Amino acid sequence: MTTTLTPVLTARWDQADSFTRRNYEKADGYKALRRALQRTPADIVEMVKDSGLRGRGGAGFPTGMKWSFIPKDSPKPTYLVVNADESEPGTCKDIPLMMADPHVLVEGVIITSYAIGAKHAFIYVRGEVLHVFRRVMNAVAEAYEAGYLGQNILGSGFDLDVVVHAGAGAYICGEETALLDSLEGRRGQPRLKPPFPAVAGLYASPTVINNVETIASVPSIVSGGAEWFRSMGNEKSPGYGIFSLSGHVTKPGQYEAPLGITLRELLDLAGGIRGGRELKFWTPGGSSTPMLTAEHLDVPLDFEGMAGVGSMLGTRALQIFDDTTCVVRATARWIEFYKHESCGKCTPCREGFWWMVQILERLEKGEGTEADLDKLLDMSDNIAGRSFCALADGGVAPVVSSIQHFRDEYIAHFEHGGCPFDPAASTLFAQELGAKA
Repeated sequence: MTTTLTPVLTARWDQADSFTRRNYEKADGYKALRRALQRTPADIVEMVKDSGLRGRGGAGFPTGMKWSFIPKDSPKPTYLVVNADESEPGTCKDIPLMMADPHVLVEGVIITSYAIGAKHAFIYVRGEVLHVFRRVMNAVAEAYEAGYLGQNILGSGFDLDVVVHAGAGAYICGEETALLDSLEGRRGQPRLKPPFPAVAGLYASPTVINNVETIASVPSIVSGGAEWFRSMGNEKSPGYGIFSLSGHVTKPGQYEAPLGITLRELLDLAGGIRGGRELKFWTPGGSSTPMLTAEHLDVPLDFEGMAGVGSMLGTRALQIFDDTTCVVRATARWIEFYKHESCGKCTPCREGFWWMVQILERLEKGEGTEADLDKLLDMSDNIAGRSFCALADGGVAPVVSSIQHFRDEYIAHFEHGGCPFDPAASTLFAQELGAKA
């Protein structure tokens, strides 16, 4: 596997007016669409299957396989829905992609819709990012003007209309079925599955739901071919992806690289930990993926590598925390977020996170006991896997992993009656904690 950067989706981000159709076409934009329309829809589905493209929204499900689940004999229309409701803490790849190069997403939407037989597609954008919503709307309008959308696209006989929809800013709407409810005008809450969206999705019709980066990767696969895509990454996790580095890193930002690159390699590209500090812990895919430590610097950032160390690749939102960070405080802030963003439909999630916040706040103040740690783990067991969606599973991830890796730090809080990392506390606390580590 090559460890050099592979700018495909990010290749035009630094160009002036990169978001315009004119500049996109100068860079061979929409040529992949012309090529796709000369082939059968089944050929496109097979090409994406052969490429091994896996969902870039977190789950990593094979994209071509997902497309093939659409029933061929359904009397109902087929829909494509693009999940652009990026709201996972630490995740910041889809928003800059839509800002800098929205036409690659629009082209991917058209090709995907052609492949699955959809005549209507929806791009569900997080409503709080109004500038992104406007930019995508403008790109869609430009595509209509050029004949890439509408009736009889490029003389192919294929028709497609695209609607850009602004959500109301709810984290739960990143879950695909809650997104569908929101798109239909209802309160965003996850649905019971089955039936799955491929059979009964938007308006109870066959629906494909994919992440922005997944759909934006389709034009390059059509242009370069499945083998070209597989030449990057590895056998089970092929291709490239955008890795978002944030936190205590010298040069935070988006780094597009083959799947399987390591955090050590990415940190070298990003100038290392800022201020000459040491890495303490990090998340590979946002706060809903179990945290890792410096021991995992050389684990491949691919689906199998992360699973092998008890975490998940997720959205590749690499949040970096140095040795000045209190893991108890960080975990408490994350759980406060999940408590706030729970839709309230499921009792374990709605009640469990509320109680977790109370315990974590008490632990951070140094008022807890070691029995509280066991209680947190027991609550995690009773929350995970017992809700309609993955918010519950993701929400307990930082709790379980932080206790697994930093139990001594939790204990230090109530042994010394406060946070060892509080500037008002004695430096002796931090020295003793460092000696234990």
